[in-house]
Amino acid sequence: MKLVTFSVSGRAPSTGLVVKSGIVSLAKHIADAPPDMIGLISAWPDFRSRLQQLEANTRADVSLDAVTLLAPVPRPGKILGIGLNYADHLAESGMEKPADQLWFAKMPTSAAGPFASIDLPRVSEQLDYEAELAFVIGQRCRHVSRDRAHEVIFGYSAANDVSVRDWQVRTSQFMLGKSFDTHAPFGPWIVTSDEIADPHALGIRTFVNGEKRQDSNTRELIFNCFEQVEHLSKVMTLEPGDVILSGTPGGVGVACKPPRWLRSGDRVRVEIDEIGAIENVVRPEAG
Repeated sequence: MKLVTFSVSGRAPSTGLVVKSGIVSLAKHIADAPPDMIGLISAWPDFRSRLQQLEANTRADVSLDAVTLLAPVPRPGKILGIGLNYADHLAESGMEKPADQLWFAKMPTSAAGPFASIDLPRVSEQLDYEAELAFVIGQRCRHVSRDRAHEVIFGYSAANDVSVRDWQVRTSQFMLGKSFDTHAPFGPWIVTSDEIADPHALGIRTFVNGEKRQDSNTRELIFNCFEQVEHLSKVMTLEPGDVILSGTPGGVGVACKPPRWLRSGDRVRVEIDEIGAIENVVRPEAG
C-alpha cells in the first residue's frame, strides 16, 4: 500500500490511501480512523485489513492532481541520518571506511513535503543535495536484532538529506548543517514494507535541472537498513513514525571540483525504484 498525508485547498491535513484513480480519504470511509499518520502506524494491526479492503474495492475520493502532498509523517518524533554509508560516496569524500556507524540528527522541523520548496538559507550558499532511501519505524522497539529488524520497519520513502555544508563542518557535530527548515523533504508516500521485496536492491538517482548527478543502488549500502535498526535500537527507543535516512551515494555537489552548490530556481528530483520520486525547487528563505 501507498499511504499519504495530504491537504485539499489548504485545509487541515488528512491521511489517505493511494489507489489507481487517486486518493481514498481514510476519514471518509473509516469512522474511527486515527487522525494522523503516526496514529495510523501505531494502530496498524487494527487497521491493515480494513485498508486492504479499501484498496481493493474503493474508488478515489480525490485525484492526486487536486491535492497537496505533505510529508507522509509531517512532524516525526525523530529524523536520524547516517553518514558515509555508500562506497562511492566514501571514495569521493576521501575518507576511510568507518569502523562504526556515523549518525546525526535532523530536527523534526526540517521535514518537508515531497514537492515543497527547499529554502536557500540567508546564511549560506553551500546548499547541497543527498538522495536517500528513507524508512519509517512501525512500532516502539529497543534492542532489535538485524534478523528481526524488518519486523519493525513500517515502510519506505524517497528522501533528500539537504545539507548546508559550511554549517555542517563548523564543528564535529553535523546537526546544525543538517537541520535547516525544509531540508528533509520525503515521500511522495510511504510504501508499506510488504510491497518492497528487497530494500537493498533499489536503484536510486538524483537529477538537478534534468542533469543526472547521482546514480546508484541500495545494494551498495555499507551498513544496510536492518543493521542500522539494530545499531540505533541499542541506544534509544525507536517509535512509530520515526524517519531514518539510510545514506547517500556518490555524486553530491560538494565533491565536484569546483563544488556545484544548489542555486535559487534549481529543481532537484530524487527517484527510487519501486517507491517513486520527489521533486523540490530551491527558493530563497522567506523574510
